[in-house]
Amino acid sequence: MGLVQGPASGTERSTLQVKKRIGSYPRVRIDGGGRTVVSRAGGVLLVETVRKAGLDTAISVALTPWRKTRAVHDPGKILLDVALAAALGGDCLADVAMLWAEPAVFGPVVSGPTVSRLADTLAVSGETPLRALRAARAEVRERVWRLADRKAPDAGGTVTVDLDGVLVIAYSDKEDAAPTWKRTYGHHPLMGCVDHGPGGTGEPVAALLRAGNAGSNTAADHIAAARPAVAQPPKEYRRGRRTLIRTDSAGGTHDFVAWLTQRGRWLSYSVAMMVTEAIHQHVLKVPASGRRPSRRTATYATAPGPPNSPATPWTAGPRACG
Repeated sequence: MGLVQGPASGTERSTLQVKKRIGSYPRVRIDGGGRTVVSRAGGVLLVETVRKAGLDTAISVALTPWRKTRAVHDPGKILLDVALAAALGGDCLADVAMLWAEPAVFGPVVSGPTVSRLADTLAVSGETPLRALRAARAEVRERVWRLADRKAPDAGGTVTVDLDGVLVIAYSDKEDAAPTWKRTYGHHPLMGCVDHGPGGTGEPVAALLRAGNAGSNTAADHIAAARPAVAQPPKEYRRGRRTLIRTDSAGGTHDFVAWLTQRGRWLSYSVAMMVTEAIHQHVLKVPASGRRPSRRTATYATAPGPPNSPATPWTAGPRACG
């Protein structure tokens, strides 16, 4: 739990002062003269990020069709509150309650049942709310990258999107929870993150919810996760060689690579592969003239494709790195 000095009584000077409401959240100013404290102070940074990026306004506009007449609470703020609660340690919808204690920071916060009702309302509309939310996020992301300038992930003129599965442990019988391949119990979502290079972390752009026993190398799932992930960067990166889709060996399937390189999409790709003894022997047959140093100081060789796959050949000329 973080602490920030907050409103004081009487004439005492406060370090957390509510100036005015701008957008979905109160605007606060922090200085160093107060005596009282507030909890969840780390949320102030998140709230300010939401405001500076314009995410609260974009999400609110996107969900306007699902705001009921005379509704007190904005659906966009409700979803952002859920996200804030999760970032502050919550693990269920009802954990928005942790924001109630600090209305000066988070503004009015709904109850758990209200969150559930909104989730039901959005679910009835199928994919439409998701498309609206994704479009709003892409709009805000483009604005943030433009503000980041040379520190943006596309500063070099390319974008790398990593796709990888993660295991989320469930300690009770949740929906779609199942035994995982690591002998745990929970879920196996497939995540898409934009790489920020060695000096940064991955920027989440897409997530495909899956049961714990979902397969690792399911091409249909990789396509389903890649489609919204590729739609998040600015338009100039949504097709063409400047966008690299990178996966481990789970993404090394013919169907997925064929989807990435389909005419009109033409995305670059880098997939890992299991090196069997047969593949090893074929690589050894590549002459020295066909080998060049790769960016990882290893070597790569250009070859027509992996052995024993004449019926479903890979894209002509893939490079094997090792």
